[in-house]
Amino acid sequence: MADVTPITRLLIANRGEIARRIMRTAHDMGISTIAIYADGDADAPFVREADAAIALGGRTSAETYLDVGKVIDACKRSGADAVHPGYGFLSENQGFAQAVIDAGIKWLGPSPEVIGLMGDKLSAKKLMQEADVPTLPAIELSGDTDLSGAALEIGYPVLVKASAGGGGRGMRVVENEADLEEAVAGARREAAGAFGDDTVFLEKWLDTSRHVELQILGDHHGNLVHCFERECSIQRRHQKIIEEAPSPAVTDDIRERMGAAAVAAARKLGYASAGTVEFLLAGDDFYFLEVNARLQVEHPVTEEIIGHDLVREQIRIAEGEPLSFAQEDLAINGCAIEARLYAEDPANGFLPSPGPVVKWQPSTAGKARFDSGVESGSDISTDFDPMIAKVIVHAPTRREAAARLARVLETTTVQGLTTNRDFLVNTLRSPEYLAADTTTDFIERVNPALTRVVSDADLVNAGIAALIEAQARRRAAARIHRNVVSGWRNSTMPPQRVSYAAGEQELALAYQSRRDGTFDVAAGDATHHVVALKAGDGEVEVAIDGMRQRFGVTAHGDDWLVQSNNGGITLTEQPRYPSAAGADVGGGLKAPMPGAVLAAEVEAGQTVEKGQLLIILEAMKMEHRITAPMSGTVETVHVNVGEQVENGQLLVTITEES
Repeated sequence: MADVTPITRLLIANRGEIARRIMRTAHDMGISTIAIYADGDADAPFVREADAAIALGGRTSAETYLDVGKVIDACKRSGADAVHPGYGFLSENQGFAQAVIDAGIKWLGPSPEVIGLMGDKLSAKKLMQEADVPTLPAIELSGDTDLSGAALEIGYPVLVKASAGGGGRGMRVVENEADLEEAVAGARREAAGAFGDDTVFLEKWLDTSRHVELQILGDHHGNLVHCFERECSIQRRHQKIIEEAPSPAVTDDIRERMGAAAVAAARKLGYASAGTVEFLLAGDDFYFLEVNARLQVEHPVTEEIIGHDLVREQIRIAEGEPLSFAQEDLAINGCAIEARLYAEDPANGFLPSPGPVVKWQPSTAGKARFDSGVESGSDISTDFDPMIAKVIVHAPTRREAAARLARVLETTTVQGLTTNRDFLVNTLRSPEYLAADTTTDFIERVNPALTRVVSDADLVNAGIAALIEAQARRRAAARIHRNVVSGWRNSTMPPQRVSYAAGEQELALAYQSRRDGTFDVAAGDATHHVVALKAGDGEVEVAIDGMRQRFGVTAHGDDWLVQSNNGGITLTEQPRYPSAAGADVGGGLKAPMPGAVLAAEVEAGQTVEKGQLLIILEAMKMEHRITAPMSGTVETVHVNVGEQVENGQLLVTITEES
């Protein structure tokens, strides 16, 4: 115990859900925590839950969480004796890790030397080859590299990949030479913005494979273990959205060989702390991808199947303790699946859809674990990753875990912005997923429904819930005759009418209250008898034709946000009279999301072809290409490079070819 130095004050150099998750373990261990925050995070839950918090002063990642000087200054001012970097931001920045250590503060991660080796994915490949770990062919792209020759040497398709990063940023799959130069340029820009390093390389791309990674842990006493594998094959934009442990494709033989390779890689590095060795699995063969020298986003699924807290182990390792378990102590218990709930629009190419979280209420079904960074009233901004929460379910079997996770997702209330929730539910319930047919091309090949298909019955029931809630609120706000029973009349009155839009669907309801306080609601040719059991506070309970149902109903502008046990529906109440405003701009191309204009590739008077690149927007550290929907002539470019634009803002006007 002489070499053990307890941590008492931990600064978390991160934000959102991972900051809260680290705080939870630290507080359980009796360690006080310090948060750091950007201007937009001042009221975020992770800031309030920390024992102390320091403002970094700035809005963007570059101005705050990526500013080494500001973060080190916060460490010194706070009196922290340790720093946990979480994932992303500075978690794999060698200079930051060294600066923390030089300041006399414990670093909860592998050594700066290891980070440097693994942060450069090309040097990592060379080391793995020395350790006899199989790798894919790769070529670094310097200023004088023959791009065409390099790609031909590897063989199409190739992956352009940032050497310093992860999370899908700075990555492009290239199928042919025509797209190569532009893909490399885009990957360099994205990598520079996200990681401060624009080094990229080409790597062989396997169209059909599985992304399988092994969790490793090492201490400063020479102990090394792997905590079995996770499969993370279901991805969009090269970023994982559903992860599970163990992998349904990994046999005992593959697990033994892959585990030995991961431990060999860690031993070659002299690894201490938590990390991940990533592989591509094709049949019985696997190839090294990279080592993530940090905690992974998907670490909860490993925690669930082994029954150990990985953050606790990180803290103990940094304090000088040996690992609390050996390899022979670990066993796989059941199956765990994690879904990443994002503020993004699957029907619009999975583009980010930032905005306010009007209501957030995690489901109590399925005994799920929620690692989230939000609460009702939080805002998902364009400055950071659009993740809302990670939802994790552990069950005895994979089929049960998938079913429970789907149910948890659809019964979770997340209102006010577009999310990938319904897409996740559809994926988890697809026959291909349940059959473990989960290669990296899953989304393109299986094509799960991007949104929920709302049945006529669900739409009518949601509309009834909304009108009952609205009626109860109006009744509560009435200034006269408040004690008169709703529905009492001294004459016969015509029914009241209300219309809603739900995406492309429309719903018209006519309702009339009866003397006994119940309602008759007509929808199309059917009339429903409705008994309002509870309403007026956002929690609606009604009996519709004798069937009792519960809904959560939130008013937000003209929208009624309705959550049922079948999922969420947004009903936009239609005005009684049509509005003359809002005519569309012919030939106008609008921003599909808020963001910053990174590049304008055209100018007024220029002739463009359908599909030609017009504008590059940057949102949430990812580039989004705006292309011409038709051939024609650019009439006006309405934005400038560097300008911040809002969702729906006019970018370019094109006159179509006659």
